[in-house]
Parts: sequence; C-alpha cells; structure tokens
Amino acid sequence: MTTPTKPAAVQITQLMLTDRNWRALNHLFTQHSLLQRYLTTQYFDMEEGTVDSAALERLSRPWSQSEKFMLNLALHLFNERLAKVNLSDMDYLDDFNKRLVIEALRLRFN
Repeated sequence: MTTPTKPAAVQITQLMLTDRNWRALNHLFTQHSLLQRYLTTQYFDMEEGTVDSAALERLSRPWSQSEKFMLNLALHLFNERLAKVNLSDMDYLDDFNKRLVIEALRLRFN
C-alpha cells in the first residue's frame, strides 16, 4: 500500500512577483493563513500558468463568508472570469483581511 504524497508547495517564481495578475493572487495566498495551505501544485501549475479554480471553489464550500471572499477575490484579480466578487462582502472581513484586500488591489491596479 502506498501513502499518498502531499502536493508540493508552489515555488514562488519571478512571474508571481512581477506580473500584476499573479502578484495580487500571490499576495493573498501567501499572506492569508487559510489560503497559504492551498498554494500547492495540486491547484497551481506554474509551467502552464494555470490555477484550478474549480477545485479551489469545491474545496471552499464549507468555508466562512470571509474566507470564500478572500479566495474569490484572489481568483478574480488573477482572471476576472474565474470568480465573481461583490465588494460589499468586505463587511465580513476583520481589519487584517481588509488591509490584505487593499494591498492586493494596489498590487493589481497600480
């Protein structure tokens, strides 16, 4: 019987630090305690430059409103077709997460 291997953490690439879409997604996934767990090769293919948004959305079904908002915002900032975001849902966020959102927006749109 073989033990399933844990997906490897994604190596942060220069693209993730410089591309405005990747930069915002990377910021939220590296700074948010729950999202950090899923910055793995199971959901991100850096060779292809893709994100398995459908798998992440299935995974997030039991999450709180604020956690789902953070995921959806990260996906939306990466590619607006991956997730819809209602900015009014920021009301669910605490001060730390609101600050993360504002930083991600600056990274994406500055």
